[in-house]
Amino acid sequence: MKFKYFLPLFIFFLTTGCGETPSKSEKKENAIQSTGTQKRISEKEEKNEKPIETLNTRSVIPFLFDYEKENKERYVRIITDYGNIDIELFNETPYHRANFIFLTKQNYFDGSVFHRIVKDFIIQGGNSDGWDIRKKRQKIGYYLLPPDTKKGFKHHRGIVSMPSSDIDNPHQFASPYEFFIVVQSPGAYHLDGNYTAFGKVIAGMEVVDKINQVETDEKSEWPKRDVKMKVVLLDR
Repeated sequence: MKFKYFLPLFIFFLTTGCGETPSKSEKKENAIQSTGTQKRISEKEEKNEKPIETLNTRSVIPFLFDYEKENKERYVRIITDYGNIDIELFNETPYHRANFIFLTKQNYFDGSVFHRIVKDFIIQGGNSDGWDIRKKRQKIGYYLLPPDTKKGFKHHRGIVSMPSSDIDNPHQFASPYEFFIVVQSPGAYHLDGNYTAFGKVIAGMEVVDKINQVETDEKSEWPKRDVKMKVVLLDR
């Protein structure tokens, strides 16, 4: 389904009731959720970017529809203390690709961390307990993205996908500020159809594996040592 025809239905969903959040015991098998809460405040101009209106769920699809036409970048590098991870973003998921490029150009990911690590399953990044990341979210706006799961991409090892929001969310709308990388081999195929795979690791999977072995708090799955990142565009 093309998103320009999906928008009215998407808006309808946002006004309907919500379901229950999976229990902690179901977390690995059934859900990869955002761990951040976003609020809306007034926007300011970022360097190298045109000023934007503060985004919300109703305005983000028209915004990304136009943004995607002028910003065709597909390759990014995640820089960490453990090494670099190079990612190719899929053209077949245009809104999710454009969203990641937009956030990269806004320098959103710089200083964020891989905040959730599940051994031999996934590493999840884009959040932080620091005020600077929360301020960035507030400045850009609070919004969710509709899923785009019909393009045939499976959650193979190395796939980059988007977690669902931490709010009650029966329609699996995605948290746009976060992403996860599949570590499980040969893949985490129980996630197919529920989360939008929008890219893949093309270099640095050994770095992903190193991060996946970082010691974590057993309850929160938050690393005991911050694994910070910086995301830059690759010229390809």
